[in-house]
Amino acid sequence: MNAFLYLTTVLIWGTTWIAIALQAGDVAPMVSVFYRFVLAAGVLMVGLLLTRKLKPLAGRDHLFCLLQGMCVFCFNFLCFYTAVAYISSGLESVIFSMATLFNAINGVIFLKQQVTRKLMLANLLGLVGMISLFWRDIQQDGFGGEVLLGVGLCLLGTYGFSLGNMISARHQRRGLDVFSTNAWAMSYGAVTMLMVILLSGTEFGFEATASYVSALLYLAIFGSVIGFGSYFLLIGRVGTGPAAYATVMFPLVALSVSTVFEGYQWSLSAVVGLLLILLGNAVMFVKRWPGQRVAVAVN
Repeated sequence: MNAFLYLTTVLIWGTTWIAIALQAGDVAPMVSVFYRFVLAAGVLMVGLLLTRKLKPLAGRDHLFCLLQGMCVFCFNFLCFYTAVAYISSGLESVIFSMATLFNAINGVIFLKQQVTRKLMLANLLGLVGMISLFWRDIQQDGFGGEVLLGVGLCLLGTYGFSLGNMISARHQRRGLDVFSTNAWAMSYGAVTMLMVILLSGTEFGFEATASYVSALLYLAIFGSVIGFGSYFLLIGRVGTGPAAYATVMFPLVALSVSTVFEGYQWSLSAVVGLLLILLGNAVMFVKRWPGQRVAVAVN
């Protein structure tokens, strides 16, 4: 089951990059994000109500769902969509892979989890592999003021995503249903984004084209309802650290799609990066590992 959830998350989130690219155009990024999550929340809510699987939540749990929605289904996407104007999507993927490190640190801070040597080695291999994979993009972008702004926004968005992971872990430790909490969190995230749009005076727009509409449906249903559901279920089963390793793997799927449809050119550093990431993936899921029960304290 863990392998199925992991593979589902990687494949779906790995293909959302091309869908997001199809949405780039006249519609403001925050408006596209609002469309995505108001649709995702509606589909998930209606589905849960029709199947009578929407579980009741206490008032305190609703507050945490609000925080989760702001962290995972609102402001983090606003950061990513804004940052793409300053840095390449490849560099964004490198920074987003820092979710593995943020989750390990936040897991120790908020959930009192232990960081095993196996997890640390897998994350190290994955992060070095990601840097190697996108080294050409990093060199081309340079490190000017705009690039640093884009990097800062991506780091902020990634840390927000990690905080949302902690809240989902908290939900599941309390025995709350993942899809019910996701439905409420997406709803709160969409409402928050709507408030930002109205307060900022951003104009609503919509592209009635096949590419925009199909991308929106894919991002809402597959990328949000199914993708986040699989990912948060994986968190409940294996922990925030191992689950976040999917964020290191899904850019590989995005690159494969880009190779076929956008003519991505592989370099030697990209091939080395691919091999390192695959090695880290093997380390993560090996059943027996020397020192597996030895924890490393993180202060």
